[in-house]
Amino acid sequence: MSQSPFPDDDVDPEIRAWLTQMFAASAALGAGPDTPLHERRAIAEEQRKPWCTGGPAMHSSEELYIGDPAVRVRIHRPVEAETLPVLIYMHGGGWTLFSIDTHDRLMREYAARAGVAVLGVDYRLAPEHRFPAPLNDVAGVLDWLRAEGASHGLDPSRYAIGGDSAGANLSLASAIRRRDAGLPMPRALLLNYGAFDRSAHPSYDRYGDGDRYMLTGPEMDAFWETYLGEGPSDDPLLEPLGADLQGLCPAWLCVAQCDILLDENEEMASRLQAAGNPVACRIYEGATHSFLEAAEISGLAVQAIDDASTWLASQLRGAAAT
Repeated sequence: MSQSPFPDDDVDPEIRAWLTQMFAASAALGAGPDTPLHERRAIAEEQRKPWCTGGPAMHSSEELYIGDPAVRVRIHRPVEAETLPVLIYMHGGGWTLFSIDTHDRLMREYAARAGVAVLGVDYRLAPEHRFPAPLNDVAGVLDWLRAEGASHGLDPSRYAIGGDSAGANLSLASAIRRRDAGLPMPRALLLNYGAFDRSAHPSYDRYGDGDRYMLTGPEMDAFWETYLGEGPSDDPLLEPLGADLQGLCPAWLCVAQCDILLDENEEMASRLQAAGNPVACRIYEGATHSFLEAAEISGLAVQAIDDASTWLASQLRGAAAT
C-alpha cells in the first residue's frame, strides 16, 4: 500500500489507496472541469469498472424494463428461493452520473450478506430528466413491485428502500411520498451518506479539499443545480432534511466521517429520531464519500456493508406475504 501524500492524513489507509487509484484513473481518462457531461458519464463508468466486478456470485440475475416510461432494473438473487424480501437500491452520482453498472458489486454485496434480493433502479438522469423525474421512476418501480413483484419471486410486503448520496435522497423522499399518499410503506430505509440539504454545512469547509477527499462543495452545488433546474426549490421531497419526518420506517444511516455531507447526515439522524422513528446511525472514521465502492481493497467498506446487511436482514425478517 502506498504511503499517503498528506501529512496527518485522517483518511483510512486502504480508503486512501482507493482514492489515489480513482483520482489517477480519472486523470488518465481525461476528466477535467470542462469535460462535457456525456464524456464525464462515460469516464465515470470506465473509472469504476475495476471496483464493480468481482465480489459475491449470485444464484441468478436478470434485467427488466418496467414502468412508463420504461426504466431499466437489475434484480440479483443470492440464493434459490420461491420468494425473497427485497432491497430497492438507488445508486448515487449527484442525479447526473453513474448507473446500476457502476454499483453492481455493492448491490451484490448487500444481496449476499443480507440474504435478500436486490433490485437496482437505473432511474433517468438530470439535466435531461430533472426533479421530480427520478423520483417518479422510483415510484413506478415500487408500484410494479406491489403489482408484479410476487411473479418475479419478490415479496412486496417485505421490502426496503436504500441508496447512496443522491440515491439516499431519492430513497427517503420516496418513503415520505408514500406515507403522504397512504401507500404501503417499506419496512426499512438504508441511507448511505445521503444528500439531504442544499445548505453548506461546516463539514463542507473541513472536508471539501478535492485533492484529499472524494466530493467538494462546488461539485455538490452543481449537482443540486442540475437536478433542480428552474423548478420550485421549496419542495420537501427535494430537500428531505426540512420535511415532516413523522411516521416513517426504521432507518440505518451509514455516515462517512471525511465527507462534506457529514453534518447533514448527523442532523438527519437526529431529526428522524426526534420525529419518533427508530434510527441506527454509524459514523465510519476515516471513510470518505463513496467509500462503500472500495470493498475490493477496504476492510472498512466491507465492515460497513456487513453492519448494514445484518441490520437489514433483521428488519426484513418475518412472515412473507400470503
